[in-house]
Amino acid sequence: QVQLVESGGGLVQPGGSLRLSCVVSGRIISASTMGWYRQAPGKQRELVATIGTGGTTTYANSVKGRFTASRDKVKNTVYLQMNSLKPEDTAVYYCNLQNPYMANAYWGQGTQVTVSS
Repeated sequence: QVQLVESGGGLVQPGGSLRLSCVVSGRIISASTMGWYRQAPGKQRELVATIGTGGTTTYANSVKGRFTASRDKVKNTVYLQMNSLKPEDTAVYYCNLQNPYMANAYWGQGTQVTVSS
């Protein structure tokens, strides 16, 4: 059973920074597409960033230039560095794993990010 555990959320002022972490059980992130999603109250869950198996990253237009996704294969951890945060970034952020050899995608429990003065 794959488990994803996020951490690093919190309350931050506009313009501030946070770094989210997602620890994955097992050495599978290299062979998996890792994604960061977020869901604001009353809105659908949306894709924020992905890290492909080759390490290539993609970003939603709303976060491009402000957020950076990365991974540490030794620590089985993926990160989301969030800079220049805006109130509209407020949401629960989720880590997602998709692996071609697994039938299901896996999700973490989510971590709350609140951007407010």
